[in-house]
Amino acid sequence: MDLNTLVLLFCGLIVLVVGGNLLLKSAVSISLKFGIPKILIGMTVVSLATSAPELIVSIKSALIGSTDLAISNVVGSNIANIGLVLGLTVFFSPINISKIIYKTDWPIMMFSALYFLIIILDGKINIYEGGTLIIFLIMSIAFLIKHQEKGQEDLNIKTHSIDSLSKSIIFLFVGGICLYLGSEWFITGAINMASYFGISERVIGITVVSVGTSLPELVTSLVAVIKKEKSISIGNLLGSNIFNVFAVLGITSIITPLIVNDLNIINFDIYVMLFFAAIILPLMFFPKKFVLGRIEGFIMLSFYSIYIYTLFI
Repeated sequence: MDLNTLVLLFCGLIVLVVGGNLLLKSAVSISLKFGIPKILIGMTVVSLATSAPELIVSIKSALIGSTDLAISNVVGSNIANIGLVLGLTVFFSPINISKIIYKTDWPIMMFSALYFLIIILDGKINIYEGGTLIIFLIMSIAFLIKHQEKGQEDLNIKTHSIDSLSKSIIFLFVGGICLYLGSEWFITGAINMASYFGISERVIGITVVSVGTSLPELVTSLVAVIKKEKSISIGNLLGSNIFNVFAVLGITSIITPLIVNDLNIINFDIYVMLFFAAIILPLMFFPKKFVLGRIEGFIMLSFYSIYIYTLFI
């Protein structure tokens, strides 16, 4: 593998992360400046901004004909959010589970995963199915906002550092450019790597690309553990998985139909995603009720490691 491929992958990933952070910062700042309620910002602006890398990568992959990369990016990201990010987080620092997680967030995430399975079984996600995903996205946001207002979760939106409108717009513009360039370089590097090693776009999408686009969540989790701050919750990760299906797949398939070329995505990967979505519920109650700790983290990390291993044997 030549140096250019590594440079494209590394630089693309860094620029993607920077772009996503700038987009998030500017979007929240603009929303607060216009007096949009925090709860609405947390459930819409923040969630969409943190899903921006997955969205841009999937759209660009689909537009250049690499639809397996676009779909496996979402599947792999949803698996990594639970198996890797949540697994690592709770392994080092236990998380207490609130009732809203298993009564609201988890059921919606499980529904999104099951609906994803239903529409992908024919090997294609068309514009009409994409439109349905967007409708479910709007319904989910409305439902979550209504029930979140009764919850105790902190949205972690800092109001003491609101930038000026002009500065926020500049950040928004620069963030958009970074997302565009970063996705361009990252996708090119990923496809070159797949060609060099003779492996499928599906495997690259589930491993390199999905972990790369989930990097912001992973870094945030690890920093929170080191600083002993509860700045990330299981609700954030479940919300990310919901948005990956409804928003990322929905918007991408409206722009261009998503066709599955590698049937392993339908016959295997989608069921692994469902498994990771489902396993959270029993782990919330066993062995310790309403707590995800080291044992649960070890279980999630073990299953994730086994899955990644099976991709290369």
